Parts: sequence; structure tokens; C-alpha cells
Amino acid sequence: MNPSDPPEQAPLWIDGWYQFAGRLVSPNYGPRPAGAQTDLIVLHSISLPPGQYGGDEVPRLFTNQLDWNQHPYFKSIQGMEVSSHFFIRRQGELVQFVSANDRAWHAGVSSYRGRNNCNDDSIGIELEGVEGDLFENSQYDTLAGLCAAILQRYPIAHIAGHEHVAPGRKTDPGSGFDWPLLQQCLGLAPQYFPAGVLAKNTR
Repeated sequence: MNPSDPPEQAPLWIDGWYQFAGRLVSPNYGPRPAGAQTDLIVLHSISLPPGQYGGDEVPRLFTNQLDWNQHPYFKSIQGMEVSSHFFIRRQGELVQFVSANDRAWHAGVSSYRGRNNCNDDSIGIELEGVEGDLFENSQYDTLAGLCAAILQRYPIAHIAGHEHVAPGRKTDPGSGFDWPLLQQCLGLAPQYFPAGVLAKNTR
């Protein structure tokens, strides 16, 4: 290599792992079905216990290490085996639990764009928060960067909330999430997003 050549950049993705995310490997995943097109991003919100931020309870839940006796609320979810591909903390810190090439367990019973079982062909992103409350600027910054990287790597055609893929069962990320801001950050056409969300600016 010529010394004057610019240094080679490290790849953004290695086997579905995003290189700008911390890694905590979850056992709660499986292979995607043969022929699945990973064309959907599903956004969620989560905090454990609800409304409390900054602890390690969410990572412990996704890695099957949560102490069910630690808080009364945890008894209501005891035994759950769930995961998401990514988790964005309030300060913008990004953690990845499952390779985006694999199937994480985040959407549950779901249907969107005429297909059931959204886990099969989606990437799940959890934002630390409570549905109905606002999210932090640092979270939007991280989310926009992550979504842009996912769009470069995977054939994403849709970005929706858990509330849109499991209506009546889930309500996250909720009314506090600023869909117009995310669209503006990504520069995507309205057809990428659920009907009606771009008319709501919560900030």
C-alpha cells in the first residue's frame, strides 16, 4: 500500500454485528426463515421497572439474567425469554444483543404490510423510555445513525412501531415518539412510515 493512500475503513457490519454498538449476546434468538427479506425496522420502548432509567435490568432481561425477586413488577414478567437486536439508553449509548442477520424475539404476535410474524424479517430497536413520554435528543441522534447504517446494509422498506405491528396489544413507542423528526433525519419518503404518524410532531 502506498503511504499516501488513505487508511482503509473498518466495515460497519461484521456478520450482522454493528461495529459502533456495545455487544451483549442474548441467548434468545434463532435463524430467520429461508428466503426472508429483512425489510422492516420495528421501534419499541422499554424500561425496567417501568419509568426507571439507567439500571442494568433491561440488558439482564434480554440475557436471561434478571432477578425476578428484585422488584414486585418483575413477578408479572417472570420467565419471559425476549430480546431485541438493539437497545438505546437515555444518554444515547447503543447496545446490541442479537446479530441483525438472525431473528430476535421482540415483536411477538404481529402483522404488518400483509405479513405475519414480524420477527422473521425485521430488526428490533428498543428505546429506553415509557410510551407516552418524550425521548431524549441523544436517543434520536443514535437512532438516526443506526437506522442509516441499517438502511445501507439491509433492504429496509418500512419503519414502524410495535404499536403498528401489534395494534391493540402493544402501545409503544407511543405518542411521545417524534416520527417527523426521524423522517427528517433519515430523508426518507413518507411511504416508509405508518399512515398518519408524520402529521404528529410531539416536540
